[in-house]
Amino acid sequence: MFESHQKPMFRFLAVLTAASMVGLQGYAILINNFAVESVHLEGKHIGIIQSVREIPGFLALTAVYVMMVIREHRLSAFSIALLGIGVGLTGFFPSFAGVTLTSLVLSFGFHYYETTNQSLTLQYFSTHLSPLVMGKLRSLAAISSIVAAGAIWVMGGFLGYRGMFLVLGGVVFCLGIWALFQDPTHESIPPQKLRMFLKRRYWLYYALTFMSGARRQIFMVFSIFLLVKLFHFSVREMTILFIVNNAINWFVNPLIGRAINAFGERLLCSIEYIGVVAIFLTYAYASSKGMVAAMYIIDSILFNFAVAIRTYFQKIADREDIAPTTAVGFTINHIAAVFLPALGGYLWMIDYRIPFIGGAALGVVSLVLAQFIRLPARTGQAAAH
Repeated sequence: MFESHQKPMFRFLAVLTAASMVGLQGYAILINNFAVESVHLEGKHIGIIQSVREIPGFLALTAVYVMMVIREHRLSAFSIALLGIGVGLTGFFPSFAGVTLTSLVLSFGFHYYETTNQSLTLQYFSTHLSPLVMGKLRSLAAISSIVAAGAIWVMGGFLGYRGMFLVLGGVVFCLGIWALFQDPTHESIPPQKLRMFLKRRYWLYYALTFMSGARRQIFMVFSIFLLVKLFHFSVREMTILFIVNNAINWFVNPLIGRAINAFGERLLCSIEYIGVVAIFLTYAYASSKGMVAAMYIIDSILFNFAVAIRTYFQKIADREDIAPTTAVGFTINHIAAVFLPALGGYLWMIDYRIPFIGGAALGVVSLVLAQFIRLPARTGQAAAH
């Protein structure tokens, strides 16, 4: 599947993606129960914390300037180590301020890694291979999430929140340190422009990325909080849900990559956004645990369709634009993230249905935008490099 110079990069990204998901999903499984049971937070607090957590995503464009002094793959490794530190320290600060601070640290690590991960994938793999690589990496992420959930299930029998956060963070930190000593790069890859810019012909990529970020906030913040706060899912029930969800995604994610190659980005995006409208309206009016759990799983599957936005960009982009435009895209993706969770948290206090109805409206706008997707004729750019 890969040429010889691509294998080290795939292995590098695979290890760091696994580490990222162990940290992030382990944190996601624990944080809502930790916030409710140990810190006694309400919806407005969760919204504020999530808004603060997304500030590093909004600042992702600064990764381009960091790359002036640190090579891109080294920044990836350092970011994973920072993610591990943030996760590991969470249980030591059981307060609103403490959770906010540690979430900010781990978020810088996660968002810088995601920026460089996407950039390196689009640089090192062709337009045909990149959907398949992203599918494989997301499948690996799902398996890693299952491992994290299984570890939490076991540790939950004899460790408290502090111990579980510390173990997960320690593993992630060690993998980040390992990656600092690796060099998976190849000199055939064109140098990237290390400056910020916007191009008119990328406008649809920017718009879809912005809407994807807004939709992601409803999924990540309020869907999980709905399960814990209104439907009273325990840590173990959340763990089982995460395991089932990620087992399904382990199987489905490679198929998404193949579907992009077979049917194109416009169809995949349209399916995602139609599903988003139906799912968010169901969240708003669901009346049973089984119904919201099923919606969470379907929502998670459709969330992975966002890969199509990245492969669409790769097909229309100049190769030297990939790293800076990916960083700008991450910032655009997080514009809504800075204010939407806090706003949604206050609206939740009025009526918990409001954030989900708003999410359905976002899905409608995204569906309209997706109809503008047009791809250039295949050229030599699509060849493996």
